[in-house]
Amino acid sequence: MEKTFTQNCITIDDTKQLAYKFANLVKEQGCFVNLFGEIGAGKTAFVKLVAEALGIKEKVTSPSFVILNEYHSASIPVYHFDLYRLEHTGISTITEELREYSEGKKITFVEWAEFSQGEIPFERIEINVTYDDDDSRIYQFKSIGKKNEKIIEGLLK
Repeated sequence: MEKTFTQNCITIDDTKQLAYKFANLVKEQGCFVNLFGEIGAGKTAFVKLVAEALGIKEKVTSPSFVILNEYHSASIPVYHFDLYRLEHTGISTITEELREYSEGKKITFVEWAEFSQGEIPFERIEINVTYDDDDSRIYQFKSIGKKNEKIIEGLLK
């Protein structure tokens, strides 16, 4: 059963509160997160704020040109993929890596997951970031698989 949560973030402080709450919910068990949204919607900004909340010391940047950035300075490692430049044909070259990054105690973010051709692990959180009419951001969270339902339940509180 899927669980969902939606929040409209009018200011960057709203987004920061949401990211910090999310970080607190995932820091013990880890999770695999697919991020969807247009260019500039706020996917990388959300990842940066989650990393900040976890205590990542390194500068968090978009992995658009390197495909993967790794951060190991907090109590849980954070991996940040960007599939945009790979598009459909290049995904097959990293499918096995994506599976490996979905296992164990780590947090893995995958931007542009729509290019994955269905090769993303079953247990995950999907976050869709969209613009609202007033230029605020709407974050829609969905759990896929039983493991992540508690994260959505925690966001609902």
